[in-house]
Amino acid sequence: MRTLVAGVIILPFFVLAFAGCEAPGNRSAAETRDIDHVTPVVASRSEQHQWTGVAVDQMGRVFVNFPRWGEPYRHAVEEINLATDARRAYPDEAWNAWQPGEDPGSAFVCVQSVHVDARQRLWILDPASPGFGGVVPGGAKLVEIDLERDEPVRTISFDATVAPEASYLNDIRIDEATDTAFITDSGLGAIVVIELATGKMRRRLTNHASTKAEPGVVPIVGGRGWRVGGSADGPVPQVHADGIALDRENRWVYWQALTGRTLYRAPMALLGDLSISEERLALAVERVAETVVSDGMIADRLGNLYFTALERDAVVVRTPRGELQILAQGPEIAWPDSFALGPGPQLWLTTSQIHRMPAFTGSDAPPDTPYLLLRLALPEASIRP
Repeated sequence: MRTLVAGVIILPFFVLAFAGCEAPGNRSAAETRDIDHVTPVVASRSEQHQWTGVAVDQMGRVFVNFPRWGEPYRHAVEEINLATDARRAYPDEAWNAWQPGEDPGSAFVCVQSVHVDARQRLWILDPASPGFGGVVPGGAKLVEIDLERDEPVRTISFDATVAPEASYLNDIRIDEATDTAFITDSGLGAIVVIELATGKMRRRLTNHASTKAEPGVVPIVGGRGWRVGGSADGPVPQVHADGIALDRENRWVYWQALTGRTLYRAPMALLGDLSISEERLALAVERVAETVVSDGMIADRLGNLYFTALERDAVVVRTPRGELQILAQGPEIAWPDSFALGPGPQLWLTTSQIHRMPAFTGSDAPPDTPYLLLRLALPEASIRP
């Protein structure tokens, strides 16, 4: 069955071109080593609606989100019953029923990611930028859901100092020990840090190279350069800080721009301290390694970092020794987007096929394959208790 996703409007920040060479064979990509591959299991599929994020709680409940990038669009967040593949708007229809002109603070405008933390709290991140057309005033927010009651318990709103009009808040991770949220801004390039107990927040590293797209990088996805319009000389989307992960054992925060191949990190204590100056924080940022072009990232309790490897149709893991290994690979892993760790233990991921959207193919034809929710079995020790 053909999907019916319409073309997406691209905001200027997302398409700024730069001078660069498209390396034949993608020679600039970091070397990876093959290990015994894990076969992905298709847990669910979406024939029409494009999803990006996934979250899984300790009981195995699964939540997915659908950004408002085009039509058809139905719900921002859904819970999937894996036994029947039945889905319901989450937490209810009202939160998923926003229309332009209505109050954007009490409903989902354009949800980009969902995340369940170790305290069994579901966090729903709404950058409130439909079609990348700019943040709807009053709409950017982080919503906390009580999973026992299936009810919102708190909405943390972002004003224009934290979520400027051209921002696009993307991925979120929570350090439960300090109750601190770390959020990437892929629109302008920054990391938003929130003290959840107080609600205080601050944009960090807004002028630092680590949160920006890398000049000269042209992602090769699906066998062609990822460019607006699908032409060989079209502008390369400039997607800044995107994937983010917390190494809880060694107390590091890792992040990487999507249009880039360089992994960075900073001490969690410093990045989470809102009183530290930008100058001091910048000095603490470390360039870790060259990795892969990646949309999503997550860390397990052993210190392994998992990357969605867009150019390889793969999931790649970076071991604590710094080795890059392909964990799973295949044509079904088409633009792997976001990760979640769940019981089993299992690694969950979505495929969003962004490179097949009309905006990047030069065609009006939408993707003709379903969007997939995949799960991969992991060693028992991988999941943090």
